[in-house]
Amino acid sequence: MPAISFFTESVSYNLPQKLKIKKWLKTSIEKEGYKLQELNFIFCSDEYLLGINQQYLNHDTYTDIITFDNSEEEKQIVSDIFISIERVKENAKTFKTSAFDEVCRIMVHGTLHLLGYKDKGKAAKTLMTQKEDEHLGYRAEFGLI
Repeated sequence: MPAISFFTESVSYNLPQKLKIKKWLKTSIEKEGYKLQELNFIFCSDEYLLGINQQYLNHDTYTDIITFDNSEEEKQIVSDIFISIERVKENAKTFKTSAFDEVCRIMVHGTLHLLGYKDKGKAAKTLMTQKEDEHLGYRAEFGLI
């Protein structure tokens, strides 16, 4: 049975409106022609995510998100997405938006990576931002705006 789950590691965080977010993300995945199997969001601290970045990607930098694609079949989503709540809150201040809107943007950003979108290079980054905005717009259908 397809599932989106939310977990925390080394941080206290309670994502609001979980059921609506699950429906929104599932719809976004389906609109891109993919099928959801399992999608886990793990909200964590900067230090926790830095450790993952160092251990698995050999990057010694802080980041807001790391997406692991565990899918074995094409067009099937099986993934763990780690999100630093500290980075989300900092990004929200920097971009003058709410922490909720920023966590939604980061969640859909990671999901879009699973759907084949990249963000390296100017053209890819522009397309990624357009897709983020498009899918964030779908939140209205679920009362998330």
